[in-house]
Amino acid sequence: MSPNEYESTSRTVSVQVDPDLVRRNVERGWWRDRTLIDDLLDHAATHPDKPAVIAHRAGVGVESLSWAEFRAKVDQYAAALLDLGVGPGDVVSFQLPNWWQINALHLAAGRIGAVTNAILPILRRREVSFIVERLASKVFITAQSYRGFDHAELAAQVVAEVATLERVFAVNADPATLPAGVEDFAAYFDDPAHAAAHPAETLDALRPDANQVAQIQFTSGTTGEPKGVVHTWNTVYAGFMPSVVALGLTGEDVPIGFSPMSHTTGFYGAVSMPACLGQTVVIQDVWDPKVALELSDEYGATWTMAAAPFVFDLCATAQHSGLRPRTLRRISSAGAPIPPSLIARSRDELGAQLFSVWGMTEVGAISSTLASDPPERAAESDGKVMEWNELRVFDEYDNEAPRGQVGRLGVRGASLLVTYFKRPDLFENSFIVDDWFDTGDLARMDDEDYIRLAGRSKDLVIRGGENIPVVEVEGVLLEHPKVGEIAIIGIPDERLGERAAAFVVPVDPDNPPTLPELTEFLAGREMAKQFWPEFLTVVPQLPRTATGKIQKFRVKDLIKEQQ
Repeated sequence: MSPNEYESTSRTVSVQVDPDLVRRNVERGWWRDRTLIDDLLDHAATHPDKPAVIAHRAGVGVESLSWAEFRAKVDQYAAALLDLGVGPGDVVSFQLPNWWQINALHLAAGRIGAVTNAILPILRRREVSFIVERLASKVFITAQSYRGFDHAELAAQVVAEVATLERVFAVNADPATLPAGVEDFAAYFDDPAHAAAHPAETLDALRPDANQVAQIQFTSGTTGEPKGVVHTWNTVYAGFMPSVVALGLTGEDVPIGFSPMSHTTGFYGAVSMPACLGQTVVIQDVWDPKVALELSDEYGATWTMAAAPFVFDLCATAQHSGLRPRTLRRISSAGAPIPPSLIARSRDELGAQLFSVWGMTEVGAISSTLASDPPERAAESDGKVMEWNELRVFDEYDNEAPRGQVGRLGVRGASLLVTYFKRPDLFENSFIVDDWFDTGDLARMDDEDYIRLAGRSKDLVIRGGENIPVVEVEGVLLEHPKVGEIAIIGIPDERLGERAAAFVVPVDPDNPPTLPELTEFLAGREMAKQFWPEFLTVVPQLPRTATGKIQKFRVKDLIKEQQ
């Protein structure tokens, strides 16, 4: 369906975007002929002393970089990457917490035309090795440790089994305790010899075109295999800029980022948008609602993107502590429905209006409730399509469904991905009709163009704003010797939106598996803990269609029957 030409070698990725599409989108103001690299250089020149990033690291404190200092770090890291043999189209992977190095590394790679791949810190060896190997990344950058987990040791395992991976570095490391094969990030990247060898003029010559690939982010694998979503600088721009317009954000706004910056939500809101607008961004690496409120108040945060569980925690902490941020007025919330009670609590405890947002890795943020809407609308809908994109609900015959009728949700517009990495077949088969991309969600649209998600056509559970790859988890658990059949579904949870529940038909009804046995099995397969089911129900059989497919909507009925 796409007019773009995509190609990848074993080491690089590139895309040729249809020139007519570029012309039309530039004329509309939806795309630009510049990138975040150009924005960075402008901000460093026009307001060099303004803080670019204020980063809170748990147990350590706050580090602040002005735009001039931040630009110097970007250039330093770009020069270091060049000395590692990274060039245009090469992929740099990193698995980092919300540290300012994510911001700097993304722009440093872009400075030389390279591509970044951010990996969620919750992922483990199984997922990380798959991603790094699929991308043939030359360089992998991680934390030495984070929240009690030894990421450096994981990196040592990954480099030992991924042949294309040449160098691995650990940020905020103690060099004396790093495992073999993992180097100290600071010792290499902060070496002034790199910048001396590659001055700004050299870097300027490698500055990317706005329609070159900027980043590749992997989905959670709802089809059984994680998919690498390929975005250009322009499709990323079109993925966050409509939210800027809809909410009236400017360069004077101060976003605070505590959602994972290796996830599309955090990456767009705490990396891309601040770099574009020249904002001061405040970032927090370990979730602590009290610290978030203190940072918001101290540095004048005005906006954030947060899934409902984060907002619940902020409201509860504000209520019990008496803390109330002075300037936080808008919170965009995605990933799960917003309970009506949370809208009132956010207003009363935080002084902030909640906005309901819907989006996905493939298209960024697409719909949002608006500042002119009654606040309660955020609990009733998932927003109205924003500028630069379109939404349409399709019936079973691929025609536009009548308003109010549930159907497949399609999207098209300026923020759509250009392909799936090394899987153009999956991309070509992801369209409902013409150029309407199938989101995999079911939804209905009202007469005012507001949508409401009504379920998912893909097997997916959203826990606290994070997608759980149900098919992948089920596939692993089917290998457990006590599991005959399994279905994992989401059950409602007030704070997290959903939790994963496993329904299992045991091999031996007299010796069924226990939940600890299943989670221990997943741990042994090195699957991220956040993907594990939290509830287990043993059943004699699972409801199926005439063709043998498990009917998950009827599995949910089993819960109601047991209540």
